[in-house]
Amino acid sequence: MFRKVFRGFLLVQLLWLSSCASLMNGITTQLADNLSAAILNSDDVATVREAVPAYLLLIDSFIINDPNQPQLLMAAATLNGAYSVLVDESRTMILADKAMDYASRGACLEVAQLCGLNSLSFAVFEQRIQAMTAEDLTYLYGYAVAWTGWIQANSGDWNAIGQLARVKLMMARVLELDETWDRGGAHLYLGGLETVLPASMGGRPDLGKIHFEKAIELADGKFLMAKVVYAEQYAKLIFDRTLHDRLLNEVIQADPNFDGMTLTNRIAQERAAVLLADGEEYF
Repeated sequence: MFRKVFRGFLLVQLLWLSSCASLMNGITTQLADNLSAAILNSDDVATVREAVPAYLLLIDSFIINDPNQPQLLMAAATLNGAYSVLVDESRTMILADKAMDYASRGACLEVAQLCGLNSLSFAVFEQRIQAMTAEDLTYLYGYAVAWTGWIQANSGDWNAIGQLARVKLMMARVLELDETWDRGGAHLYLGGLETVLPASMGGRPDLGKIHFEKAIELADGKFLMAKVVYAEQYAKLIFDRTLHDRLLNEVIQADPNFDGMTLTNRIAQERAAVLLADGEEYF
């Protein structure tokens, strides 16, 4: 069954809080700038976890006031998707559905070719995705991230699992247009997608490994969550404890303080400690 491949990386989408700074139509730009910087550079994970729901409500209020603002809708999609992995399962689906709704609406408003994607035949879907340009990256990538989270939340539905090929195609197009986008985020997602299943069941862990290592390279090793997902998804899948423990120890020993990534790195270190502790039982 489809595992929670993207738990770690969806937390990473808290980084996209910084994009919210430009979404308030000039009214609260400075406030959003300051709030985003404070969150991204905070080393107090518990406080941020408690604060995010208030931020979600704030953005929801802006959407009520202006429901056809594509950038605002994409920011709301990102935040709801990120927060969905921090709550219990009864709320995960609600938040993932909300993120998917916001992302599909925002993307459609800005890029007509991204309208109605889930109702298209795969051949037409592929034609539209291949027609995307670098100018469409924000919406293409944001939509793909929300869709991935929605599939995760609906992992018990094989109809949802059947949409993985569409998400993979979207992420692959992001790489073709700019593999450095979101610090190599598409590489990290594709690494996860390729390691959902072992090779004997159709997975492609060797290709996943290539994507993980590229994601780490593009972030110059400072994006610690990439190593955590690499360890959890690839190393555990192939039962490589040496790689698993090396990656996680590197994360724990690293300096998490880096502009715009401190919060996510702290979360990565928390997750790495849990995975190391569980290693004895797993391996």
